[in-house]
Amino acid sequence: MAQRRKVVAAVNRELEQRFGFRLVRIKDEEEVPPPPVEVVVEEEVKPRIPVRRPSDPRDRLVQRPVFLLSSVRSGSTLSRVILNSHSQIHSPHEMHFRRTQVIAYTTPVQQALEHFDLNERDLEHLLWDRMLHRELTMSGKSVLVEKTPSNVFVADRLATAWPKAKFIYLIRHPWSIAQSWHEGDPENRPLNKAIRHTLNYMEYLEKARNKRAGLTIRYEDLTSEPVKQTQLICEFLGLEWEPGMLEYGKKDHGDFKKGIGDWKEKIKTGTIQPGRPLPDISDVPVELRPMVERWGY
Repeated sequence: MAQRRKVVAAVNRELEQRFGFRLVRIKDEEEVPPPPVEVVVEEEVKPRIPVRRPSDPRDRLVQRPVFLLSSVRSGSTLSRVILNSHSQIHSPHEMHFRRTQVIAYTTPVQQALEHFDLNERDLEHLLWDRMLHRELTMSGKSVLVEKTPSNVFVADRLATAWPKAKFIYLIRHPWSIAQSWHEGDPENRPLNKAIRHTLNYMEYLEKARNKRAGLTIRYEDLTSEPVKQTQLICEFLGLEWEPGMLEYGKKDHGDFKKGIGDWKEKIKTGTIQPGRPLPDISDVPVELRPMVERWGY
């Protein structure tokens, strides 16, 4: 018993020193002490780190990347493998680099960054650019197209970090997008959730489309008129069209895995498959109808 008291006393001393409270044995309801008053310490609000253009063009190893912006389930993986089949276009798996962050933990690091006129966002851009450059260099090609759908949420940042970037906007019928995302995991993606989730992507994509110039491609047109649409893309990128782009199944594009692109059987066929029939407007949920109208379906 004496040994247990010593242990409890030692634990309480440590708790009081570290956290300001101690353990008390409760014997009955009358002896229950009132809860301790919680002291809320307001944290210092740090200023937002600005997103800036590169101070020197030499900061970018890839001067003119191409960003293919789209919602999820819009045919971006099909677009990727078609483009990647061109002799001069490298379109890798989704890179998701926007989630790769830099944090200057210590004061000396912050001082060093200030001395070199850099901030954490600048360093992130250098890192992202290095990732793009590594992919492009190892491919031996001249044009890089990155197609991570969540890039729609940082379109302004991409345009700031790469002032010479080009943008391709890939759209699809909004109801087809929502249905396709729902079908990928029906149990965890009920239709009401699928509509909200995909509509968020569509709205950010539409903001980007309205804000800066680029080439808009419809998924339905890409699947029904692949020659015409790929010719438009090549013209936009300043490249000669190559018929081999339409035979993407003859090229190696890496594994099709969930999380970094489409993984369904349709994309694994190696041939361009027709899209699903366009729905009648009366069958489209009301939440999606404004976007259907804006996109001209």
